[in-house]
Amino acid sequence: MNLETYIFPFLSVIIGYSIALFLKPKNKKNLKLLLAFSGSFLLALTVMHLLPEVYEADLHHAEDHHHHHSSSIGIFIMVGIIFQIILEYFSKGAEHGHVHSHDNHNHMPWLLFISLCLHALLEGMPITQHNHLAYGIAIHHFPIAIILTVFLQNTKLEKLTIFFFMVGFALMTPLGTYLSENLSFLTHYYTQISGIVIGILFHISSTIIFESSEGHKFNLAKLLVIVLGVVLAYFI
Repeated sequence: MNLETYIFPFLSVIIGYSIALFLKPKNKKNLKLLLAFSGSFLLALTVMHLLPEVYEADLHHAEDHHHHHSSSIGIFIMVGIIFQIILEYFSKGAEHGHVHSHDNHNHMPWLLFISLCLHALLEGMPITQHNHLAYGIAIHHFPIAIILTVFLQNTKLEKLTIFFFMVGFALMTPLGTYLSENLSFLTHYYTQISGIVIGILFHISSTIIFESSEGHKFNLAKLLVIVLGVVLAYFI
């Protein structure tokens, strides 16, 4: 067990929550650039590392069972994309920093919490065999935690409720990694689960890249952070 794969995704949310709580960042442009970087880094990790290895594992499985071709992973990737779209119906896009509220309610947003936690739980499962993905998830969750904390504060939730919300969210990715590592059922279907997670990450990362600037326009700063995210992912 690599402790870093558990610690980094957890700490990224807690640090993001703390920054939002105490520093109260107001520069939306910097947050959007950070989101763009996290989206490109996560997408590059998925395309260059996770996707080829999952297809290779599926190919070996097909050869061992005398199948002539392998197409099941593509199906699971599409399931992941569709599943993420369904989750976003309930979370209102919190997974890619697109949260907003039209009213100042003071009750726990359970649909947001459950969908966000399920998303984070699934993201943690491939980390057991792809430790580098823990860094991508951590960088992805950091700006999300800042934006989410600010959103929850604006809904007039009690500070203790926000704290438990964010700690629960922070624990989900490490929990997904732990379950994938220790439950034989999840280990047996690791390739299929990874395919679903790839679909989720495809949708999330591409949405982040295209939504992180007003009017969906690419400016120079955004282009540079996207390229930086891809380059860093290549060398991991």
